[in-house]
Amino acid sequence: IGVTCNYNRGEQQFCLREYYCDSISAAGGLPLIIPLVRQIEAYTDYFQLCAGLLFSGGGDVDPYWFGQTADKNLGEINPRRDEFEIRLARLALAMEKPTLGICRGCQVMNIAAGGTLIQDINSADLHDQKAPRDYPIHDILIESGSLLKDIVQTNRIRVNSFHHQAVDTVGDNIAICALAADGVAEAIESRISPFYLGVQWHPE
Repeated sequence: IGVTCNYNRGEQQFCLREYYCDSISAAGGLPLIIPLVRQIEAYTDYFQLCAGLLFSGGGDVDPYWFGQTADKNLGEINPRRDEFEIRLARLALAMEKPTLGICRGCQVMNIAAGGTLIQDINSADLHDQKAPRDYPIHDILIESGSLLKDIVQTNRIRVNSFHHQAVDTVGDNIAICALAADGVAEAIESRISPFYLGVQWHPE
């Protein structure tokens, strides 16, 4: 399972929290960290090598990719990572590669399908918790009949939360399949691909 990672331009380092790899291994998969490369041919090489893709969490996405100008509350962006991941997600969607997106990864997957983001959530509810990373801070409601419901086998779960952006307009053939109490999108999935699922929290 190919896992995208962050790129620290100042230190010239690729980095990823070990939880992602540990979770894939625990589920019986073999994690493969995918560095951001500029060569176009590498996209298809990675794609063919991996049975599935996981788009990991991270910072904000440049609103250029969904046709907007930057909001004053936009956080730090990583142009190199944005381009690499969005192009890879477009390929995954077109070729129906099993794909999971976590937090930022969920947002990247929506943008790849032509959707947009809320650049800064304006809600009284907490979406950027001051608590241990594995502590669930709020409930989400899951749509009946969705892929996510089939996986978790319930319509309500509690999740952790570390984001100030969220899915706004969904992309082509994408559906919101879970919501927080304030209406913020907590998960999306494809209406036509067998497994193209993005979650806004950090299940790893």
